[in-house]
Amino acid sequence: MFNNLKKIREDHELSQREIAKILKISKSSYNYFETGEHIIPLKHLFNFCNTFQVSMDFVCGLTDTNVPSKKCNINMEIISNRLKKTRIKNRLTQMELAKIINTSQSNISSYENGKTLILTAFIFNFAKEFNISLDYLAGRTNNINIAKK
Repeated sequence: MFNNLKKIREDHELSQREIAKILKISKSSYNYFETGEHIIPLKHLFNFCNTFQVSMDFVCGLTDTNVPSKKCNINMEIISNRLKKTRIKNRLTQMELAKIINTSQSNISSYENGKTLILTAFIFNFAKEFNISLDYLAGRTNNINIAKK
């Protein structure tokens, strides 16, 4: 899912240790993200994308085209509003959406009410299911469309 982490790191001629230092995590944690053993938490994905001016869609492999998005911090209100708006637009209940992205209805409710930051795996599955940009869902762009591969 995060095959482009390594590509971006190598393009910038940085070691895993140097990236880990930038993200304020251990080298082993970063290694797990790069090898796909663990999914990078959304806050670290934001930091990585902001630092290297890359789109979340590109890092996560939803597109082969990097369309840099604006640097920003995580805004749970924007994320929760865009999740809810997309769910309603697609005429889904929270329970139906929960089944689609493999979580519980209570988690969907927490995400939509801004009580809990959505997990990277769930926002990724959400973006894939509805063919919309992760950067849009995360408030890094107002363009809902994923850049063409």
